Amino acid sequence: MAIRDALLPEFDQEMAGVRKTLERVPVDKFDWRPHVKSGSMIWLAGHIANLVGWTSMTIATDQLDLAPGGEPMAVPPTPTSVDELLATFDAKAAEARAAIAGASDDTLMQPWTLLHNGQTTMSMPKVAVLRSFVMNHVIHHRAQLGVYLRMNEVPVPSIYGPSADENPFA
Repeated sequence: MAIRDALLPEFDQEMAGVRKTLERVPVDKFDWRPHVKSGSMIWLAGHIANLVGWTSMTIATDQLDLAPGGEPMAVPPTPTSVDELLATFDAKAAEARAAIAGASDDTLMQPWTLLHNGQTTMSMPKVAVLRSFVMNHVIHHRAQLGVYLRMNEVPVPSIYGPSADENPFA
């Protein structure tokens, strides 16, 4: 079995859960944050939507420098509406899925390196980057957003089974 054929069902399942979570971000709580050091709800949701785009970038390139020449990369703009948030996510998820579907095992086994001002932060096969640095990273922040929703009395969607808000057995 090709690596992409193993990745795609997992990607599809996780992205469906991500979209269900992003759909619930309430406009009136965009600026809410649980702590002064935490990102706002809309920043976190936007970060999740944009992280999915790292999939196609990882497959298409061999490295990324987060601070080329010592200057940090530009931060993507924060969404101003749920429609904009979902449009960003949907576009990046479709692009990511197409990139995975078109990737050969040889491509996915090539090394990919993350740099900061020319210094290597990590280097591993692209498939490992996709699983850890992209999908697991998105899953982590999706769960974090679920806590934000819970703390604001917004029903949390079921992801791997019923949630406390969507439990047909309760």
